[in-house]
Amino acid sequence: MNHQKVRYSTYRLGIDLGGTKTEVVVLDEENSPVFRKRMATPANDYDAILALLGSLVAEAEKAIGQTLTVGIGAPGTISPRSRLLRNSNIICMNGRAFKGDVEERLQRQVHIQNDANCFALSEAIDGSGQNHAVVFGVIIGTGTGAGLVVNGQLINGPHAITGEWGHNPLPWHTEHDGNPRCYCGKQACIETFLSGQGLAVNFLSSYGVALSSEQIVAQARLRDKHCLKATAEYFDQMARALAHVINMIDPDVIVLGGGMSNIAEIYQQVPNRLADYVFSDYVETPLLPATHGDASGALGAALLSDN
Repeated sequence: MNHQKVRYSTYRLGIDLGGTKTEVVVLDEENSPVFRKRMATPANDYDAILALLGSLVAEAEKAIGQTLTVGIGAPGTISPRSRLLRNSNIICMNGRAFKGDVEERLQRQVHIQNDANCFALSEAIDGSGQNHAVVFGVIIGTGTGAGLVVNGQLINGPHAITGEWGHNPLPWHTEHDGNPRCYCGKQACIETFLSGQGLAVNFLSSYGVALSSEQIVAQARLRDKHCLKATAEYFDQMARALAHVINMIDPDVIVLGGGMSNIAEIYQQVPNRLADYVFSDYVETPLLPATHGDASGALGAALLSDN
């Protein structure tokens, strides 16, 4: 495709495309947001998603009065071989030439990365991972993903799957953990335990009571015995999963984002369990909540043009 020649602003636009909401942000030269907007994602309609992206870019550029570079954090990854999107939990996007379709609509080159990669990049540049050489950024929400940033550079890998931590099996798995089936087709993926839905589904399976992850945590704080046991198991499962990461890449810091990262007890309970699983005589890896919260995805997407 022949893109029209445009003179880009030093301002950068980022979009976080999620299953429920899509956020656009524009950063100035100091990485400060100067425009921001959120809209509901039409998650079952591919053409409507493209239309939404086009309208958000147009609205942001009209507000700023300049033509902007565009970065998008999307669920899933673009296969380096087929150039088609894959592994997205927005099912209608899988198998689509998403990058080409967006570029055709916007008439310019677009930078696209996995949403967890954008999260990790944002937190490594000026968030909780700032001033650390090796940052492992984890999203634990409706799904479980991660990205790896080394010396300020996003590591993508030849298959574009670096950080796909949520689709490895839970380490040190026991019969008590169960074998929940993942949407990817495998069983006992980390995502099926650590995502919000995973906690809720496993609680229902164990106790026959349907509670959301938020309700389980709230009831645990009120000393409900089943919820206390479920959250203790959750913290241990997270410790096992993160210990696996530490054993493989030994990051300087692990940063957590996504809805489940707002559980305050994680930052005390999980570090206390890491020593049981990390292959070392001590464990000092900081486990920190994201500085930018759920805005990190859009902020990181805006930084893709610099990376």
